[in-house]
Amino acid sequence: MILKMSVSVDGFVAGPNGEIDWLFKTPSDPSAEQWLVDTLWNAGAHLMGRRTFNDMKAYWPTSASPLAAPMNDIPKIVFSRTEGRHEESTTRALNDATWSDKQSGPALSTLNPRVDSWQQARIITSPLKEKIMQLKAQNGDPLLAHGGATFAQSLIATGLIDEYRLVVHPVALGKGLPIFSSLEQPQQLTLNTISVFKNGIIAQTYAV
Repeated sequence: MILKMSVSVDGFVAGPNGEIDWLFKTPSDPSAEQWLVDTLWNAGAHLMGRRTFNDMKAYWPTSASPLAAPMNDIPKIVFSRTEGRHEESTTRALNDATWSDKQSGPALSTLNPRVDSWQQARIITSPLKEKIMQLKAQNGDPLLAHGGATFAQSLIATGLIDEYRLVVHPVALGKGLPIFSSLEQPQQLTLNTISVFKNGIIAQTYAV
């Protein structure tokens, strides 16, 4: 299982109120974008919490980004604490993403939106650690987990993450939402790869 997160240089994945507008202030870079596309296509399934799922379901089906195809086409597994279908409420992250698109021009397309895999997402309410163990026991491509911060913290607490892919943006937030703050003891990591891009992003891959 891989956890992919975008982080600031001081270790936050979002601002204090969930703001991710700072992500979109990093200049675009084709090489960094291709690294992300390759990471997404390598996944057998995208794992996420309910709130992140609601944001992505509202955003990716009509996005013109090169990242949209792997996000739309690959199956989704959603972890929720509530029974039945997940709530449709979205977060500040969706507003930040759509605002960025509007500022950069006509980035969205409403032609042939890819919504099937989002409507067919598998919703899981059973204990997180137990279900992750079952999913990891199956054959297939890697499970790629996405935030937000709360879901990432819960995954880290299971001790079942095999690899971190941290996309470090050239910005310091000063305060915000961390993902490693609940560790009961230090977690030793091995740096596998590091990719430095011209826009200042550094992609770091760590094995646990």
